[in-house]
Amino acid sequence: MEIDHSFTVLLVEDSMSLGALYTEYLRAEGAKVTHVNHGEDALAELERWQPDLLVLDIKLPDMSGMDILQKVQSNYADITVIMITAHGTIDLAVESMKSGAFDFLVKPFDAKRLSITVRNALKQRQLVNLVAKYEQSLPKANYKGFIGESLSMQAVYKTIDCVAKSKASVFIVGESGTGKEVCAHAIHHAGNRRDNAFVALNCASIPKDLIESEIFGHTKGAFTGAVANRDGAASRADGGTLFLDEICEMDLELQSKLLRFIQTGIFQKVGGTKEERVDVRFVSATNRIPWEEVKHGRFREDLFYRLHVIPIELPPLRMRGKDITLLANKLLKEYNNEEGKQFKSLSSDTKKILQSYDWPGNVRQLQNIIRQVVVLNSSDIVEASMLPAQLTSTLSRTSLVQPLIGVQSTVEDNRGLTDVVSCLSSEDGKEDTGLYQTEASLSCSGEDDKIIPLWLSEKHTIEAAIKQCDGNVPKAAALLDISASTIYRKRQSWEEQQKVTS
Repeated sequence: MEIDHSFTVLLVEDSMSLGALYTEYLRAEGAKVTHVNHGEDALAELERWQPDLLVLDIKLPDMSGMDILQKVQSNYADITVIMITAHGTIDLAVESMKSGAFDFLVKPFDAKRLSITVRNALKQRQLVNLVAKYEQSLPKANYKGFIGESLSMQAVYKTIDCVAKSKASVFIVGESGTGKEVCAHAIHHAGNRRDNAFVALNCASIPKDLIESEIFGHTKGAFTGAVANRDGAASRADGGTLFLDEICEMDLELQSKLLRFIQTGIFQKVGGTKEERVDVRFVSATNRIPWEEVKHGRFREDLFYRLHVIPIELPPLRMRGKDITLLANKLLKEYNNEEGKQFKSLSSDTKKILQSYDWPGNVRQLQNIIRQVVVLNSSDIVEASMLPAQLTSTLSRTSLVQPLIGVQSTVEDNRGLTDVVSCLSSEDGKEDTGLYQTEASLSCSGEDDKIIPLWLSEKHTIEAAIKQCDGNVPKAAALLDISASTIYRKRQSWEEQQKVTS
């Protein structure tokens, strides 16, 4: 990504000599720099104009730079802040990063160190602005029964718009609770068949010996209990949409009959001899991986190709970011009305817990939890203490340790970085967290002399990443898929560990 070399910087540094030096460093990067010596002067400048970057000294003659940082985060959240100080401590670095600073530089630093930090800050700023601009050009958060404005859901909306007016078969895949039936309804109501029937069948909930009758219907006396002729889903969906949910649960013998029906539009009722023709649009869904079912002989390959014309993959809730809060607020309002309660909002801690949870049951699980909170509590705010223990206990574990997984790399930025693996083990029934090992440092062969302390292995991995990134902690943190504040906290714990072992 090309960096915009025309950017503005407000430098807050009480030393005139250092201020002049840093100003020259920044101008060499193409910045237009305004230098002030006091915190009040900085706040006055911010009221008049907002820079792209704020380079802020923590110790100022009239106030703390931390106080200015908090005001910037409250009133000028778009400004990227780089904190500087000659009195650097781990605690101070952690506090500034938690408060929203992009990076923390300890004096003295040279032009190269400042240049790297500024370039990284500008890159992040450009990416944030690009994503925000793209999201603004996309549809809103509400779409035909869906709630969500994440990019992954916007892609789903766009696909639905493209396929809705077609007769091509659609195959929806996704974990349980992601909204596959909502998606099928959206396809139907966005297309030309919206005025005709939408018929849904759950292939997993209908007994094997009845599902053929449910799809094709039956004649009187076709089997015990068939006391009259009955139309099946195929007849009822004529001119409309037939949604076959959990299609991979269907018996192989019935799959062959369904294949002929899809190919020709012709079928016979169970016990009947007359062929009937209908015009049906097929939408199928499964929470399994359909091609895996084909490879294992549980789903016909020819039927797969007939149904899997337009695939739509629904993202799991854990991958939808801020959609979780949007959904929770929508459900809270809905259940409030149903239960006659007075909840108005979610607390900040509740939002953090909801965002951090893995949601194995996806949207359906979120629905159940919000309903449970509303029914069992009476308040105007959903506090974290009202949430089930399964959510709060998960957050407490993940806040103590952040596995170094999902390392994102490029040839340029990550060349030579050691591959990172995460091993979790237990001993005497106690969960062992925080073990991050490289292949070289842990063979898992059972030989005690090859095992090094967990914190030391983690330290080697993180320090190797920082070295590879020329000392740039935020960049190393991004490549390791952790926050920069996590690295600062771990450095403090390493110092304590070394004191204990020495």
